[in-house]
Amino acid sequence: MTGMANPLLNDKAFAHATDRSPDQAGWAAPRSGGATTWNPPITDGPVSPWTGTERMTANGAMSATLMLSVLLLAGATVGWMQVKELDGQVASFPGWVIGAMIVGLISAVVASFKPNFARFLAPVYAIAQGAAVGAISKAYNVAYDGIVLQAVGATIGVFVVMLTLYRTGIVRVTDKFRRTVIGATMGLAVFYLASWIISFFGPNLIPSGSSTMSIGFSVVVAALAAFNLALDFDFIEQAERQGAPKHMEWFAALGLLVTLVWLYLEILRLLAKMRDR
Repeated sequence: MTGMANPLLNDKAFAHATDRSPDQAGWAAPRSGGATTWNPPITDGPVSPWTGTERMTANGAMSATLMLSVLLLAGATVGWMQVKELDGQVASFPGWVIGAMIVGLISAVVASFKPNFARFLAPVYAIAQGAAVGAISKAYNVAYDGIVLQAVGATIGVFVVMLTLYRTGIVRVTDKFRRTVIGATMGLAVFYLASWIISFFGPNLIPSGSSTMSIGFSVVVAALAAFNLALDFDFIEQAERQGAPKHMEWFAALGLLVTLVWLYLEILRLLAKMRDR
């Protein structure tokens, strides 16, 4: 489903990554079954403090996101070239697109349970999902000339605007904001799943065509994807502040990429509906 919400950067994942009890020193400290009394260690003199593993940084997460974006574009190029065009129509569409999307979905879901595997699963997601997105984009571009460049530009624009609003404090990720966005996202995911199941037995519940209701629905979904970017930014900032381990940079980058792909596909569908009016 192209409207799938970001499964990664959520409170459960953050709690799992930052799990510690009051008597623990930090990310890599050992767990204890109960309260303990701290005593100074025996020492023969000054020693360098032990800081555990390398820590995650926001810059590192952005670098990982950039690397995944390059892989996504490479996969998209391959997917784009696999769609054949004839006389302004799609002559053939690769059947492996669904398989590629499933591979991407599985990679993201597994990473949500095993964040330390994200450095290996994130590239798999980027390449597989990129190939699927590239094929889908080519099909849209054949039907609506130039729509892909418009969608890419709009996606970049929304990303920059949301980042600016977040960094300036205009958009603040409070507990209420987080609960609202996560609740709406989960509700949308359930709606998409129910619509997909019902479509096997009757009409699809997802509004389609160029009606006002259909366009309004796409606007709401695209806005929800944009608000998820704020949650992604907040996750990265909180993880850095809490001293998350280095592998969380890839986990955060994967989550951010999932949101960007979702946002791009929703904008692409929105622009197609507006072209049909």
